[in-house]
Amino acid sequence: MRPIFVLPLLIAGLTAASCSAKTSSSEATDSAPATAVEESTPTESAAEPTAEPAAETVATAPADSAALPAVYVQDAVAIAGADPVAYFTEGAYVPGSAEFTHEWSGATWQFASAENRDAFASDPAQYAPQYGGFCAWAVSQGYTAPVEPEAWRVVDGKLYLNYDKNIQARWERDIPGNIAKADANWPEVAAQ
Repeated sequence: MRPIFVLPLLIAGLTAASCSAKTSSSEATDSAPATAVEESTPTESAAEPTAEPAAETVATAPADSAALPAVYVQDAVAIAGADPVAYFTEGAYVPGSAEFTHEWSGATWQFASAENRDAFASDPAQYAPQYGGFCAWAVSQGYTAPVEPEAWRVVDGKLYLNYDKNIQARWERDIPGNIAKADANWPEVAAQ
């Protein structure tokens, strides 16, 4: 499978090069007991996500002020088909279904149920991942990278996804610092 990045450009939709991603997984939540968290210690040889150009860009309607400036999509579906609401309600990664979808911010979002779809539709900003679903570590470093939906964490009511388990462990070493760096980098990174 080859992930596709959707980066809406402010002035026009342009096509760039494609990229591929490796797969692996992890999960953790602020509210999960310590025994539920998969621990991972990255090695010095752990592969870091690499900055790669977008495969496809789609312009976001400027009238939608709540829309994200860029959204990570894989196989034409936001965040690789993960149900973003389930991270909050189930405390786990749950694959979405093509049966329950919602179009928002230039992407198709999938959900495990009509209830989750409707919750997202009523307040997408509450459930959408930070940085359009791109890897939180990568954005903190100034670029975008794909994510594995199993590498996630909810921090202060916001969903953060990461490239893989090793990168997530690196991101978790300084969550507040990495969030602050990513927040500062995101406007420029999203416009690339």
